[in-house]
Amino acid sequence: MSLVNEFTKGIIRENPLFVLVLGTCPALAITTSVNNGLGMGAAFTAVLLASNIVISALRKVIPDSIRIPSYIVIVAAFVTMIDLIMHAYTPALYKALGIYIPLIVVNCIILGRAEAFANKNGVGASIMDALGMGVGYTLALVVMSGIREILGAGTFFGIPVLGASASPALIMILPPGGFIAFGCILALMNKLQQKAS
Repeated sequence: MSLVNEFTKGIIRENPLFVLVLGTCPALAITTSVNNGLGMGAAFTAVLLASNIVISALRKVIPDSIRIPSYIVIVAAFVTMIDLIMHAYTPALYKALGIYIPLIVVNCIILGRAEAFANKNGVGASIMDALGMGVGYTLALVVMSGIREILGAGTFFGIPVLGASASPALIMILPPGGFIAFGCILALMNKLQQKAS
């Protein structure tokens, strides 16, 4: 499979959030604004990329009996680095994302990509896989957070987009709004997939 295919599959065919339905907990919790969605997507992509590179490079050295614990230690090291960098350079975003940054350690997308892909493929393919999955997850977060921010706060990136006469539906920036937006997006995707078949 070509490197371009490895990249695009994570964006379209195997989108982590909308197709594989993985990583939904942070997606439902932090997508109240596009800034949060982009921040989480960037942190997630950085950790996935770094861990895929290291795991792929060390795949022949790590014994099978300690493979999963080794992956968790590698991922935890990169999450700690990202957590400290965000705390130092983007304190407002760090505070908004809260516990969901450290929880990237146990994100099933990252561990799944380590086990299913980086463990079996070279560094180049693993980089493209990580970038594709990271971009796909980030785009999914931005779509969800864009819908929720526009409908719930009347803003996009904090800039007012609804007219003065429009009243935002505050439920969309509350926890139930995450479920509503996610359910509507999945229903739309299923409908489009049925038409394509």
